[in-house]
Amino acid sequence: MSLPVVSIVGRPNVGKSSLFNAIVGRRTSIVEPTPGVTRDRISTICDIDETYFELVDTGGHGVVDRDDLSEDVERQIQYAINQAHLILFVVDAREGLTPLDRATADLIRRRAEIVRMVANKVDEPHLGNSIGEYARLGFGEPLPVSALNGSGKWALLELIGERIAGQSTARPPDPALRIALVGKRNAGKSTFINALAGEPRVIVSEIPGTTRDSIDVRFEKDGRTLIAIDTAGVRKKNKIADDIEYYAYTRAADSIRRADVVLLLIDATDPVGQVDKRLVRTVADEFKPCILVINKWDLAKERSSTEQFGEYLTKILPELDYAPISFTSAIAGRNIDSTIDLATALFRQAQTRIGTGPLNQALRDAVAAHAPPSKRGRPAKLLYATQVSAEPPTLVIFVNDPKRVTQDYERYLLNQFHERLPFEEVPIRLIFRGRRARTPMP
Repeated sequence: MSLPVVSIVGRPNVGKSSLFNAIVGRRTSIVEPTPGVTRDRISTICDIDETYFELVDTGGHGVVDRDDLSEDVERQIQYAINQAHLILFVVDAREGLTPLDRATADLIRRRAEIVRMVANKVDEPHLGNSIGEYARLGFGEPLPVSALNGSGKWALLELIGERIAGQSTARPPDPALRIALVGKRNAGKSTFINALAGEPRVIVSEIPGTTRDSIDVRFEKDGRTLIAIDTAGVRKKNKIADDIEYYAYTRAADSIRRADVVLLLIDATDPVGQVDKRLVRTVADEFKPCILVINKWDLAKERSSTEQFGEYLTKILPELDYAPISFTSAIAGRNIDSTIDLATALFRQAQTRIGTGPLNQALRDAVAAHAPPSKRGRPAKLLYATQVSAEPPTLVIFVNDPKRVTQDYERYLLNQFHERLPFEEVPIRLIFRGRRARTPMP
């Protein structure tokens, strides 16, 4: 379903991202007093009294990007302009009309019929008296707002609602699956996202750190709506240079938490390093189903076989030894669709519930093959188990004394359950609870 698009456009540092967050009602775009923080198109689905639309934040028109990505930023702005049903042309009420405002006006003038000017940073009443000069740009009197204190927000929402009335604004279907792409810088996450979207949805560059925000990209596959979350590339903690990189990292961690399945992209041409291991720990701690996506495999396959590389990963990333591996080339579009199919299968696996009978048979078989070792003079006695939830599959095992279950035996049980239960490739959460020994195992 195609929703009306409302695009926010303006020169750098007029408060576009702050306004975007104010309309959305939560902090989605990174806000930072440094020109050029936003580079890609950041979008989300919003509604006003159940009238739905897609809101798009863009980079600053005319920014001089410190990584020489200005042309890429401008290209993304142009996409947002071309797709818009309403353009919010944002200016800064405190600074007054600038040459770059005039340049932005010229950029959007061919779509003047859908442009509405918004004067941001009217944080004090007297500033509303000084915005008349913007009418000279040819888009009428600007609407005074303050993203900082919320003044003018309801008038802006009313404006948006009026302008998109008559469009197809029904509630879009909830996504069937949310997939987060994480990895170190230049692992190929944005290229992978663009292959899924079928368009240059995010900027791709050899320059490390190009992506800063977490970017939700909706796409259709087999008649279902899915969301792929592109995240900023992670650096070592001691190399995080500024607040922009810090916020970008926290967004990547948040994306892992809200994803159904995580694709951990690993650059096949680089050894697995501390950043990869750190991300693996985060994924494991959050009990998220994960695919180890070995990207750029076309550049490395002459040096190693898939079997050899798989053995290498199992040895160096033991926390995810159950996770499936997918060998891809995002730039060539190889194995992209099959990786998404695998993610769908993992999500179904994580939703599986198993009956008490088969679960306890697996527990009995595991104990028969290897009894719990003694700790504190006596071994733990495993009484019975039950599944209490899914996503992740959570199993509660009742024992005579949880403190007698060693970490090694817990790992043994996890391995056994991966082998014996329909949770072969997804994380399992084990919880041990005390119960009187006379309780029989079903």
